[in-house]
Amino acid sequence: MKRTVLETRRQVVSAVICAYPGGRECAAARLGLPLKKFDNHAYESAGSRPLTDEQIRLLEQDAGTTHLVDYVSGLYGGVFAPLADPEQMDNVDLYARAVNTAVKRGAVDAIIAEALKDGVIDEAEIQRILQAHRAHVAARHEEITAVIILHRN
Repeated sequence: MKRTVLETRRQVVSAVICAYPGGRECAAARLGLPLKKFDNHAYESAGSRPLTDEQIRLLEQDAGTTHLVDYVSGLYGGVFAPLADPEQMDNVDLYARAVNTAVKRGAVDAIIAEALKDGVIDEAEIQRILQAHRAHVAARHEEITAVIILHRN
């Protein structure tokens, strides 16, 4: 899955709203806000405070996204890797995670190979490489923790 690097909190909020089932109208209703007030908070207009982290998290739980935590992790040079639910795992799940990790590593290698064709890696290519690398590291961490969770005493 190709995803744009979100560089600001406003971009994060916008991406969450776009991903929310039913869009901004349903997101506003979920938070119990009138649409105009929701828009003011979401887009920080009319002197309104931005949506809180808790409000964004609530929307992300419904939408199945992790934009905010990915953004915050990136600010610190880290990656977000959710822990697996042991009730939902088996060896088939572990295999699927391993395949996903391999695909993401292949994506990193492909981006590097493409960037090296002209012998120079520019800033845009660096950002694409690092974004793909963070996705690979997160997938690998998820894979390893899933193995530990499933086979722990």
